[in-house]
Amino acid sequence: METLVHIFDWIANNPIFSIFIGFGIFLLIVFLKDITQTKHTIKHNFPVVGHLRYFLEMIGPELRQYWVANDKEEKPFDRTERRWIYATAKGQNSNFGFGTTELQYEPGYPIIKQKAFPFPEEKAHHIMGDKTCVPSLKVMGEFHKRRYPFRPYSIINIAAMSYGALSKNAIIALNKGALEAGAFHNTGEGGISPYHLNGADIVWQLGTGYFGARDASGRFNINVLKEKIDSSPHIRAIEIKLSQGAKPGKGGILPGKKVNAEVARIRHVPEGEDCISPNSHSAFTNVKEMIDFIELIATETGLPVGIKSAVGEIEFWEELAKEMKKQKKGPDFIAIDGGEGGTGAAPLTYADHVSLPFKIGFQRVYTTFQKHGVVERVVWIGAGKLGFPDRAVVALAMGCDLIYVAREAMLSIGCIQAEQCHTDRCPAGVATQNWWLSKGLNPTMKSDRAALYLKGFRKELLSLAHSCGYEHPAQFNGQDIEISAGMNRFVTLEDQLGYKKTPIKFKRMEDYGVFPVR
Repeated sequence: METLVHIFDWIANNPIFSIFIGFGIFLLIVFLKDITQTKHTIKHNFPVVGHLRYFLEMIGPELRQYWVANDKEEKPFDRTERRWIYATAKGQNSNFGFGTTELQYEPGYPIIKQKAFPFPEEKAHHIMGDKTCVPSLKVMGEFHKRRYPFRPYSIINIAAMSYGALSKNAIIALNKGALEAGAFHNTGEGGISPYHLNGADIVWQLGTGYFGARDASGRFNINVLKEKIDSSPHIRAIEIKLSQGAKPGKGGILPGKKVNAEVARIRHVPEGEDCISPNSHSAFTNVKEMIDFIELIATETGLPVGIKSAVGEIEFWEELAKEMKKQKKGPDFIAIDGGEGGTGAAPLTYADHVSLPFKIGFQRVYTTFQKHGVVERVVWIGAGKLGFPDRAVVALAMGCDLIYVAREAMLSIGCIQAEQCHTDRCPAGVATQNWWLSKGLNPTMKSDRAALYLKGFRKELLSLAHSCGYEHPAQFNGQDIEISAGMNRFVTLEDQLGYKKTPIKFKRMEDYGVFPVR
């Protein structure tokens, strides 16, 4: 004991020297551990300093993001794109100075052609006095005479992102932001959580796991679905997910780290275990059965029912269009997701190489429905990196009626593109179930930012429409946009994709200010 007292006294009298000795002992322990382990070659061959390699690898994305990459290099969203979202969401100046930094002759670059005589902004009609209101020109469920048709107040809406993939505070922020902006909020295939019920219109997505609408064996149960719909008037439509752009042909993947007790209870799955959805639906196996499934849900609930899918083979869409024409039944809306779309977790090959990119996939499906004369029966939704005004204009010119935004909405509430969604270590508290990290996301403040992003997006869309002589952005067509086909050569979007959009029957904005309620 006396020896220990002397040691502590010496340490107290020689603090700096003691720190060096302690640090040396620590390094010696690390050195001995490294040269005796056989799991990591780098650590064995380069003891102590080998750890630096793993540390640099860990922080590599952050180093490149903030110090190395230029404003246009980063993927999937470069720094200028993120800056526009952040500034818009904060209500700050979202303008840029000194002119474009884009390579306008690069193949695929879009140019929106303004009119010599724009639509006068002083003549614009503002529905409900909202200068950012851009309603859907089509009504979901109108053609099939559903009991509760739905005209979205906003053509820009929040795409499918589940509670579980996202934190509860992120879901609250997005839902309250959607409410403030008049947008609807897609639940994602994880089902309806308490955090989706803050007042915004909801589109309930049913994936292959039927989370929130299934029996004890995991199969779809119409009575469970009806019970939840009856208890929440905010549910305005049902979306059946066939596939998504980032992992088409494969079910949802929620890592076990994110399956906490509440997520497990909502989904009726084991806590702490990977939640892997089946890759196909058990309620139907072909087009006719799918239409029957759609009609069952629509009849029992009165809600519009649609589908969401990435695009691979075209035969499915041919058969669906034929059956819709023949039966006068089928989906009220179709969301086409491009291969550019994001996800919380997916195998790399699926994310990179499976499903067509948005423009090609949409073109093939839309022209198929045009050919069979059923394109006007459907409300068309585009998805896949469309959360910017220029990309939304292209999608609307192609025939989309509505636009889904997902990762861009995440950025608006604080996502920093750390690409840690699958690890449960999202530093911004957006895509994690870690209580400490998610607590850092203030849902009240971030909901304001989500709303400002959605409103700012619509405001810029309206401005672009007015510049091109239109009152509503859905009036854009393929002649209004030219695409670079190489140096000194531009072709219209219409010529590049080989079809003309079916014209929108539009007279004046005030004709679209009636929103059916449930």
